[in-house]
Amino acid sequence: MRDRGLARPRWRAQGRRDTLRHPMFPVNVPNVLTVLRILLVPVLVVALLDATPSGDLLAAIVFVVASLTDLLDGYLARTRNAVTTFGKLMDPIADKLLIVAALVSLVSLDRLAAWVAMVIIAREFAVTALRMGAGAQGVVIQASMFGKAKTCLQIAMVLALIAVGDARPLWLDLLVDATVVVTVLSGVDYFLGLRRRLGERDRISADGAA
Repeated sequence: MRDRGLARPRWRAQGRRDTLRHPMFPVNVPNVLTVLRILLVPVLVVALLDATPSGDLLAAIVFVVASLTDLLDGYLARTRNAVTTFGKLMDPIADKLLIVAALVSLVSLDRLAAWVAMVIIAREFAVTALRMGAGAQGVVIQASMFGKAKTCLQIAMVLALIAVGDARPLWLDLLVDATVVVTVLSGVDYFLGLRRRLGERDRISADGAA
């Protein structure tokens, strides 16, 4: 009886250690960078909409820092084996919040056409919904060259729109058009890749059943 009574606290202590080891928000560098990116979103909006001479410069700096955290947290999570459920959930949300906030602010400043922002935002949320649905079925689509080019062009477009201000040089219009085209193509590419992976999974399942 004494031994069983002593074993119970050790089991409970182990359970408490496991809870601390796997909390809802594991504190590691990638997750902190993700939270930082979310906190920078309102700073970006205020800086863009602020009618002060230094507003655009501050907005550009904030957007660059936030974009760098996006690149850095994914790299650190992979290389340090620090991938967490929190990171998988919040990292894409932080990315969408950043780009949506920047686009909506630029539209309100008449620096970007509303239809351009809507096309990009619709693509982002559509792909996010597809990715969540695919993940629920155990299907993961790796980022393609279209997706990486889309991200680079979107960052370049936002920075250019902030830097140029109210001017509309030809190269900026070409950059916006290229960003829209690549954004749409990357969405189509993701949809086709997901469809192909689902078809392969179904064929493998059918062969296994046969």
